[in-house]
Amino acid sequence: DCANGVGANGIESLAPLISKYLEIKAFNTDTKPNSGKLNHLCGAEYVQKQKKLPEGLPAGGEGLPHCALDGDADRIVFFVPEAKGSFRLQDGDKIATLLAQVFGELMEASGLASGLKLGVVQTAYANGASTEYLVKTLGADRVLCAKTGVKHLHHKAAELDVGIYFEANGHGTVLFSAEALKSIETVEPPTGSEAEKAAKLLRAFVRVINQAIGDALSDLLLVVAALRLKGWSMEKWDGIYTDLPSRMLKAKVRDRTLVITTDAERKCIAPKGLQEKVDSLVAAAGGPARA
Repeated sequence: DCANGVGANGIESLAPLISKYLEIKAFNTDTKPNSGKLNHLCGAEYVQKQKKLPEGLPAGGEGLPHCALDGDADRIVFFVPEAKGSFRLQDGDKIATLLAQVFGELMEASGLASGLKLGVVQTAYANGASTEYLVKTLGADRVLCAKTGVKHLHHKAAELDVGIYFEANGHGTVLFSAEALKSIETVEPPTGSEAEKAAKLLRAFVRVINQAIGDALSDLLLVVAALRLKGWSMEKWDGIYTDLPSRMLKAKVRDRTLVITTDAERKCIAPKGLQEKVDSLVAAAGGPARA
C-alpha cells in the first residue's frame, strides 16, 4: 500500500531491481497532484491507528504478507489480511523487537556483543507487551524510553552503540556509533567460520539501513532480510508476543500547557492530583494495565 504518495515512485523503481529475490505488487499508487487521495483511508498511519485494512486492497490476498507505507514513505507497517476483513498487524514495536533479536544474535556470533551496547528506544505509546518482551530478552538497562517524537528517539538511540528505535506507526531506523561501525567493518573472525558469516551479514545490514531518517523502502528490505535470516513466517513473527488491548483517545482541555509531565511523558506532575487519579484508575484495572 503506497498511500497514493511518493513511495509509489520508489517502489516502481525498486521492484524490478530485486524481482529475483522478492516480488512486490503495489497498489494505491495514484500520485496525480491534487487528487485528494494521499493517505486517504490508506497508508501506515491509517492501518496502524484505525486498525483497518486500507481501501484499494486487491482481492485474494488473505494469508499473504502486506505492508503499508505512508504518503512521504518514511513509515512502514506490515500486516496479513485474514477472512472477513480481519488482519494481523506487525507495527513499529514488532519491527523493533525483530531487529533487536537479529542484531543481537549476529553481534554475539561475530564476537562483538561484549564490546558494544545494543538497545531499543521506545516511547510511552509502545504497547506494554513489547516492552515486557524486550526487557526479558535484552535486559531492563537496554530498553530505554524517550519523549514522543522521532527527534527525541533519535537522540536517545545515539547514546547506544547499536540503537534501534521505531514508533508504533512504523517511523524509525537503526543507529550505529562510530565505534560500532569501526568494529563491524574491521572484525576478522577465522576464515570460513560462523563468526565470519555473522560479521559479513552485519556489514550487509548496515549498508541497507538509512541512519539519517525513517525510510520505508530501506526498512522494507531490512525486515524482509531479517525474517529470511531467522527463517520466520509472518505468523511466527506476529506470535513472539501478543499485544495487550489498548485504546488511544484525545481529551480536549482548556489549556494543555497546564499539563506538565516527566519521566519521558509517563508521569504527570501538574495539575496537582491528576497523576494520583490516573494511578487509581490503573490500579483498579489490575494486571499489566498502564496509562
